Amino acid sequence: MAGTNGKQKTARDMILSLGVIILVAGFIYLFIPHDESAPDVKRVDYRVELLTARRAASYPVAAPEGLSDAWKATSVRFRGDEFDAWHLGFHDPDGEYVAVEQSTQRRPVFLDEATQGARETGRTQTIDGRTWTRYEGGRYDALVLEGTKGSTTVVAGTADFEQLTRMAEALELK
Repeated sequence: MAGTNGKQKTARDMILSLGVIILVAGFIYLFIPHDESAPDVKRVDYRVELLTARRAASYPVAAPEGLSDAWKATSVRFRGDEFDAWHLGFHDPDGEYVAVEQSTQRRPVFLDEATQGARETGRTQTIDGRTWTRYEGGRYDALVLEGTKGSTTVVAGTADFEQLTRMAEALELK
């Protein structure tokens, strides 16, 4: 049987090749540095977009003033063609996400999107003389500003209510 010896060599060669590949991969993993920490989030400057939104929006646009440098702005956009939608996202000092969202879109639709499906708790709190309603959800918790006509303002994110409240306290509507 001339073919049997050739098949055995082929199987043995494949096993030896696999062993060499595993050794090389292990060597690479052990001796090439790799950083498993979360990447540093890039800070964005939102001043130009804020000025544009405040000129173009049909409502007073909210942005924080006086937050510490530990709050890092990470995303900003104004979409005048999509219900004057304003978005300003931050990483808070604990590394959680907090966003300020505003829009003239129908309130129920906008709230579902901005809060990621969070539901009203029926509890309110007064922050700087303004009434905010708490929403709780699986992904985001939120504070929704009451008493505004023509637009809806939401502070939402993965942060706890203490940090959401800090953001709401810092908001200036202009």
